[in-house]
Amino acid sequence: MPYRFRLLLVLWVALFTGCERSIDLKLDQTEPKLVVEATIENGQFPIVILSKSLDFFSQINPAVISQSFVRRADVFVSNGIVSHKLREYTYQVAGYDFYYYSANVLTPSTLFRGELNMRYGLRIVVDGKEYTATTTIPDTTRKIDTLYAKPAPAGNDPRFRALMGRFTDRPGLGDYVRYFTKRNSDPFYPGLNSVFDDQIIDGTSYEIQVERGVDRGFPIEDGYSYFNAGDTVTLKLSNIDKPTYDFWRTMEFVFANQGNPFGTPTKVLSNISGNALGYFGGYASKYRTIIIPR
Repeated sequence: MPYRFRLLLVLWVALFTGCERSIDLKLDQTEPKLVVEATIENGQFPIVILSKSLDFFSQINPAVISQSFVRRADVFVSNGIVSHKLREYTYQVAGYDFYYYSANVLTPSTLFRGELNMRYGLRIVVDGKEYTATTTIPDTTRKIDTLYAKPAPAGNDPRFRALMGRFTDRPGLGDYVRYFTKRNSDPFYPGLNSVFDDQIIDGTSYEIQVERGVDRGFPIEDGYSYFNAGDTVTLKLSNIDKPTYDFWRTMEFVFANQGNPFGTPTKVLSNISGNALGYFGGYASKYRTIIIPR
């Protein structure tokens, strides 16, 4: 159940406290759905993570997440020439096993990495059901001209620096990008609003602040968008196709409206068949690194 509905329940209880008649709300029970997070990037092998959706009121902890992974599925990714069956891998986080599917080096005849301007298909067979999706790794149409840093506006920590970037968009509407930042030894995190189209900046050069990527598993802190003097920052800028853009555009809108009882209900747009959740996305990525002066 969406988080905003839980807040509405709280509001309803507050509004009707004092009424003599009690209201018994019965929530629908739904079967868990397959959740797919699948990506392929230029120069990289595909990665697929499969899990089952959880009830909204489920307790979320590493043990529950570990148990939600879907194992022993048959997962195939094709590039239009060959189809490669992925292999299941495991890694540990805080003593718990997490699982994903990626390239099987034991079958090199069908092994491939992502390439620009290529179309890819995903097929998943699990529990007697089949799920499919397609995506493309487009061309790289957004150019990183330069990165530089400047002091954050007055009132912020004096160590904070705003990362600025100048970019050039290739003429022709229909370019979509998603960005990530890596600070020092941290992983790459997407921006709080990480996807953009080119409706306004098509064919132009423009300058914009590059906000620091965030780990959505933790509360968003004040000054989250800034870096610190002395940080080594890498920007990852990825061209994506329209379905990948639509998935993250709607996902981030829902995330931003959590806790807002007046937010507009939004359906997260998936490109996975079979009533599954999630997406299969291709990324055409380029990188630029800067050391922010002290």
